[in-house]
Amino acid sequence: MNLSPRIAFNENDVELLARIMKAEALGEGDEGMLMVGNVIVNRVVANCDVFRDTRNISEVVYQKNAFSGVGQPLFNQPVNAKERELALRNIDGYRVEPAYSALWFKNPGSNTACPDQFYGQLTGRYKNHCFYAPGGKLNCDL
Repeated sequence: MNLSPRIAFNENDVELLARIMKAEALGEGDEGMLMVGNVIVNRVVANCDVFRDTRNISEVVYQKNAFSGVGQPLFNQPVNAKERELALRNIDGYRVEPAYSALWFKNPGSNTACPDQFYGQLTGRYKNHCFYAPGGKLNCDL
């Protein structure tokens, strides 16, 4: 882990990040949940596009139409110690391809190919999730 966290956080942020990671990617295992966490932390860090005004986990998670998992029952369930640990790993700077610089992800289904473009350029797939990073004219420092 890094000596200092990648983003500012409090205990509520850890809980919220763990809840959205679980709601969006529980079926993808620990690594899949970590990749979803990459996207969320990247959005906190990004200062471009629709992420200019999202400076913390809560603003990212509750951004309008950002994550379908927010409306799911799983999102409102308590998280366990392992899920909190995964959230803290993301906050502490854990990043991995194909989500390393991703700001978006999409789950097109298990038998459907990832579109080359979603909101950004396809960086790869992990299980059912396709990950997308800024490309072209959209310059985001992450």
